[in-house]
Amino acid sequence: MTAYWISLYREITDEAKLAAYAQLAGPALTGAGGTFLARGMPEQTYEAGEATRSVLIEFDSVDAARAAHDSPTYQEALAALDGGAVRDLRIVPGV
Repeated sequence: MTAYWISLYREITDEAKLAAYAQLAGPALTGAGGTFLARGMPEQTYEAGEATRSVLIEFDSVDAARAAHDSPTYQEALAALDGGAVRDLRIVPGV
């Protein structure tokens, strides 16, 4: 079953660290089978929506998304981020 990796950036505290993370994370996640479906700032928010950077990545399964997160290449990207952003990351199964 398809799964979705959803990242919401509540606060970016260091643009340079975020850029270093992005340079490593993109290839790590696509190399693990992820497909970027959306990323950037919202065009519109409703209800309690916050105007925060959002990223949506599709994986073949929850297990594939977990494996991508836990992979050494993605862990290297996280080390580069090193507190450069406050994020909410979740993996949600498709329906």
